[in-house]
Amino acid sequence: MAGKKNPNLGDKLRQEREGAENTLRDSRSKTADSSTGDGGKKKAEHRRQIRHEADLAKMRSKKLKSDQEVKAKKNAAASGKKGGKPKKPGNLAADALSAKAHQSVRNADQDNNSGVEAAHFTEGSAEGAARAGSRFQYGRKLRQYKKLERLEKKGNKDAVDSIFAERMKSDPQAGSNLFSRWRQKQAIKKEYAAAKAGAAAAENTASGTAKAAQGTVSITEKAFQFVQSHSHIIIGIAAVGLLVLVIAGSVSSCSVLINGGGNVVLGTSYTAEDEDLKGVETDYTRLEDKLRKQIDRIETDHPGYDEYRYNLAEIGHNPYELASLLTVEFENYTRSQVQARLQSIFEAQYELKLEEKVEIRTRKETRVGYRYNPITGTGHTYTYQVTVQYEYKILNVTRLNRGVDYVARNSGFTDDQLQRYEVTLECRGNRDDLFAGIAFATPDGAGSSGEYQDYDIPGEALTDEKFRKMITEAEKYLGYPYVWGGSSPSTSFDCSGFVSWVINHCGNGWNVGRQTANGLMGKCDIIPKSEAKPGDLIFFQKTYNTSGASHVGIYVGNGMMIHCGSPISYASIETSYWRQHYYCMGRIR
Repeated sequence: MAGKKNPNLGDKLRQEREGAENTLRDSRSKTADSSTGDGGKKKAEHRRQIRHEADLAKMRSKKLKSDQEVKAKKNAAASGKKGGKPKKPGNLAADALSAKAHQSVRNADQDNNSGVEAAHFTEGSAEGAARAGSRFQYGRKLRQYKKLERLEKKGNKDAVDSIFAERMKSDPQAGSNLFSRWRQKQAIKKEYAAAKAGAAAAENTASGTAKAAQGTVSITEKAFQFVQSHSHIIIGIAAVGLLVLVIAGSVSSCSVLINGGGNVVLGTSYTAEDEDLKGVETDYTRLEDKLRKQIDRIETDHPGYDEYRYNLAEIGHNPYELASLLTVEFENYTRSQVQARLQSIFEAQYELKLEEKVEIRTRKETRVGYRYNPITGTGHTYTYQVTVQYEYKILNVTRLNRGVDYVARNSGFTDDQLQRYEVTLECRGNRDDLFAGIAFATPDGAGSSGEYQDYDIPGEALTDEKFRKMITEAEKYLGYPYVWGGSSPSTSFDCSGFVSWVINHCGNGWNVGRQTANGLMGKCDIIPKSEAKPGDLIFFQKTYNTSGASHVGIYVGNGMMIHCGSPISYASIETSYWRQHYYCMGRIR
């Protein structure tokens, strides 16, 4: 076997390339002949120019390889070694020239039929796969497989991204939503992998045939001959494939896709059983209830402090975020299967901080003294005050709520998993009714959705200076999204975080800290609804599973409030939803 020479890879590539180019040239000539008018002539002239550039690139490639062979032989002669072959890395320049030529031809062919474009793509993929195989063998000899593997993966990703960008450019409607874009990229990855695998298999078959019988026509050549003789079939298949892609791209992100076998594929649906989905939601709510009770016991469990300061984010979560996260990680999961993961999600979402602070303060203390009169021989007691220092102990209680969405986006998802999470959440698993009645599943409160962002405050209400300052601050954040635990413009807000911020920063001299809805109620005097005026707070209960107030907004008069729904907006308090959950009105002390 040592005396036999392996088939020249360069000759094979040239033969394959020339066969593909002949096919492309024939097809383009027919298209050019059928074109009429000045537009057709310009396109034909442009294609001739591109082919000329491709021929020049091929000549430069041959010259480069020839120069490398001469240089290698000289180096071998100088070192006393036999033979001499050019170093493999030098082929990168030739590859670059070939790739540039193919890109130019592809750009010129954008107006041609899909069958010609598919044939040209197959040709480029075959050459790329052959070159990749050659470099892999060379890299293994140099023990650099890992480095080459990383380069190949990067090349594959770049190729897929490039094809995806071209498809989106030619058909923007195909990427009109997250799910369409995700599905398109998955399809492109499969097509690209199949093209590479097919090209590699063709090369291996051709190599084995050449070894068994010299002169046998290579499988690749036969493939191109088949394309030439059955071009109408290839064009038909490509047209059908293109039609399928166009139809699939136009489907809504939450629609049902049906495959050829008749199976229904819900690409954006929850795959677990409803019983398990609702059971998991109940388990997670129990963890939140336990945290709520822990907060309620703070002063009992940590006695001896002069003051307890609370900075508490709302406790709660969007059940659709939780279900989407678990669907991506576990697919068809059961309630018992995800218990450990629920605990880790909970610990990542919530953080409770207890920090002791000791301040040295002064106070007046009354002391008793005794005065003796030596003349009369009598005395009497008296009182006086002195200033003394003492330790004032404060326990700062801070509860953070980062939200389940934050946990999902920091769970180490791949790009594909993150896109799957986003589209599943966007579609709510195609189950809008699954968590009906849970306000945090729709934080806008039964569908306000920013309906009244342009509401005009009555002029007479603005004569109240305190209210005018409040509404001026509040309206700065109209349109901000609802974010769990959010309490500032940099993070956006939840309902109590928004109202707390407005109270503290409106310039009325108030500072209530970061309170929950129930905590804000404790900072107010409760008043009858009939006595409410703009600037008072309005509280709601049982919008989720908690005692006391669970939602809060700022009343602006005429049956309207401004609150952090989804997004921050004005809303009517006279809807059936808000009437059902109304709790009380409060006036800030």
